[in-house]
Amino acid sequence: MFQPQSKGASGAAMPTPFVVWFEHLGRGDVPLVGGKNASLGEMVCHLTQQGVRVPSGFATTADAYWRFVDANGLRETIAGSLGDLDSGKAPLAEAGSAIRRAFLRATWPADLAEAITSSYRELNRRSGKTDADVAVRSSATAEDLPDASFAGQQESYLNIRGAAALLDACRRCYASLFTDRAIAYRQAKGFDHLKIALSIGIQN
Repeated sequence: MFQPQSKGASGAAMPTPFVVWFEHLGRGDVPLVGGKNASLGEMVCHLTQQGVRVPSGFATTADAYWRFVDANGLRETIAGSLGDLDSGKAPLAEAGSAIRRAFLRATWPADLAEAITSSYRELNRRSGKTDADVAVRSSATAEDLPDASFAGQQESYLNIRGAAALLDACRRCYASLFTDRAIAYRQAKGFDHLKIALSIGIQN
């Protein structure tokens, strides 16, 4: 099992549950980083050694998502809004909007923000750039089933540049786990909204 790594103030490697580089991911890591990021890990691990250039990058983990959610008390907002939806007190559009608005107003815990921005700095170093443009892609941790596919339900953003813009895009990715479409789909398929996390892939 890989040990996710980050760099502390001294420059020494230190474990972090929040960020994992693609080269440390594989198909067995869907619960940690979702299907999209697990697949990117497979590509980096197996195609790079065959001479196929796969853009470098890293993924935030399910732990990172729950850290963000719990630091901002969002479980209560999610449960309350979806409870209103289930009881008929609020329509889907109102419930979804309330949850997304809470995510977009939420603040980053310092340790999580540092894990993401320090990894972005390392990505810049690897690519020889300063404030490189990156793609920021959502990857839900629910596994696709024969009768349920989560592909394309959450947002992704291109040409994101700079640490502040990266954190803003990541926040918007988290909020997109609760688009009206995603909420309705999970309800129709019987998935528990509070048991699915969102991973984010950040890639050159």
